[in-house]
Amino acid sequence: MKTGIIFLSCWFLTLLSYGANELHGVVKKVIDGNTIMVSTPDDEDQKVFLHGIDSPEMGQRYAEQAKAFLEKLLLNKKITIYIRGKDRYGNRLGEIKIDDATDPRKELIKEGLAWTSEQESNPELEAIKIKARSLGKGLWSEADPTPPWIYRRQLSMAQPKTS
Repeated sequence: MKTGIIFLSCWFLTLLSYGANELHGVVKKVIDGNTIMVSTPDDEDQKVFLHGIDSPEMGQRYAEQAKAFLEKLLLNKKITIYIRGKDRYGNRLGEIKIDDATDPRKELIKEGLAWTSEQESNPELEAIKIKARSLGKGLWSEADPTPPWIYRRQLSMAQPKTS
């Protein structure tokens, strides 16, 4: 009897923790090629960055195309977000599924509108990137496109330092 109660307690706690890592909602805004604002059923707005990818920053070539592509895929649609952690600034990182099938990260990479993450290599996403690059899709039509993390560093270094 005690074993059964312990098992059920562990099972229930596992379900609770799993649910805490999953969000459901409607995409209310696409901020850029890898950032969205989602309205949850309890009317909370949640900002989520797509886990494992990085799209061009505004000011870079293909930034507007990445944003427009993501809007076409996600805007005003019901989605499920699987939270995969937070970045160093505390922003939520998530994998998004539309109708439990379409993964917008893969679609962005296929079109040459995103790089795979600088920090964490995902073999499945890397394979899609290699194919898009070999086909010269999107940003891969350029000889040596600047990754967004390099672009951000360059912008940061160009800023005057204050003391």
